[in-house]
Amino acid sequence: MLKSRIIADKDFVVAPLDRRVFGTFVEHMGRCVYGGIYEPGHPTADADGLRGDVLALTKELGVTIVRYPGGNFLSGYNWEDGVGPKEDRPVRLDMAWGSTETNQFGTNEFMTWVDKAGVEPMFAVNLGTRGPAEAQNFIEYCTHPGGTKYSELRKSHGRAEPYAINFWCLGNEMDGPWQTGAKTAYEYGRIATETAKVMRWTKGDLTLAACGSSARTMPTYGAWEYEVLDQCFDQVDFISLHQYFENHESEVVRFLTVVDDLEHFIVEVAAIADAVAAKRRSPKRIMLSIDEWNVWYRARSGEQLRSATWEQAPKLLEEIYNFEDALVIGGALIVMMNHADRVKAACIAQLVNVIGPIMTETGGPAWRQTIFHPFAQSARYAQGEVLRLNVDTGSFKAGNQDSAPLLLTTAVHDPDTGRVTIFALNRSTDQEMQLSVELRGLGARSLVEAHELHHEDIKAINSKDDPDQVAPVAHDRVAVEGETLTATLKPLSWNVFITDRA
Repeated sequence: MLKSRIIADKDFVVAPLDRRVFGTFVEHMGRCVYGGIYEPGHPTADADGLRGDVLALTKELGVTIVRYPGGNFLSGYNWEDGVGPKEDRPVRLDMAWGSTETNQFGTNEFMTWVDKAGVEPMFAVNLGTRGPAEAQNFIEYCTHPGGTKYSELRKSHGRAEPYAINFWCLGNEMDGPWQTGAKTAYEYGRIATETAKVMRWTKGDLTLAACGSSARTMPTYGAWEYEVLDQCFDQVDFISLHQYFENHESEVVRFLTVVDDLEHFIVEVAAIADAVAAKRRSPKRIMLSIDEWNVWYRARSGEQLRSATWEQAPKLLEEIYNFEDALVIGGALIVMMNHADRVKAACIAQLVNVIGPIMTETGGPAWRQTIFHPFAQSARYAQGEVLRLNVDTGSFKAGNQDSAPLLLTTAVHDPDTGRVTIFALNRSTDQEMQLSVELRGLGARSLVEAHELHHEDIKAINSKDDPDQVAPVAHDRVAVEGETLTATLKPLSWNVFITDRA
């Protein structure tokens, strides 16, 4: 049996965990909005047309912040189309996804959904086909108290008080040739700087995120981040990272190492941001927003990627997730938590139907995909400070990783309650792992809960007819004595252990 040992000490802390890492993403794409969160006439829909079953699952998922309205959709979006009386809203062709957008759901409806879901909004402004003036008008509409053209327009639409929107993204994937209004790093850096200026002049207490390059594999990567931040460093707080995990080779050991690539990505972008700070001799640190991430590779071509007939809400990117996908999601969450000092926001893309942890049938039920579970458990149990761990474990070679640790793990301590939660992913395909966790300086412990996510078939999925095929169960091979927790982890398993003061 494999053996792994973890040493944690309450005085050795990475950083407090920002709860915004448990965010998600709602884009006008496929059935994410129409037939996803919004479906007037659905048996569970309320008076605003919002699906009650999806709202309930969103709350269970533990989502904290939601990015809106895109995505690639953003770069051709006119915010004015999505406010005011629905009968006056234009129907437009969406260049991003080859669809027809009715604009029956927009800013006003999204903020109603935000209030009911109990989440924070993360909005984005179009820097593809539009610029600083339109962004300033939009933030005035949303956040100015009154007495001006756009704040009074909001009031005429039935919203007297300003919307509480503080986190804003400056465009989306602007280096991508697929993007409407794609730009060079210099062009984007200039427009981001000028847009940020007028947005801050309109409302001072904003959090702003600049676009990083669209992926670590882009030819622009690295140079883009440096050039963009070299221009807008003083105006922004975050730079974005987008990471989608693929498994074209159908090799589970290689697939599990994609999260190691995410680890390198985080370290590299933080280093680039710090190089820009060093050039300025500045103590300011740009934080990282991984505001698009997920497993995505099956539904990524042909009519799964783009409608050929300008449909309204076509079935796009409806990835069906299996058990091994859930393991990757769990590993990615561990990586992000272990970088709590720099990763301060993240959005799994997307919330529902479109590469989402929630799946629905239009007019029918909603259910949890396999990836729902590690996310929901992390959002529920990861409260407080991430501890800096000493981990002694074996390694394996796969993909482009020569020495990937067999155990991926993190521990989060809540100083207010005294609870410590350990998340542990055994990446061995065929061997159980004996785990020992020494929680030093935290006093004698007792076990509160223990959970295991495992399935003998790595390709097992959840479906409408079998929605709980892959779901967590109680972990029955765990014990706590004094300050030490011991457990036996099954091969290819995601495990969660919650301890409290004895």
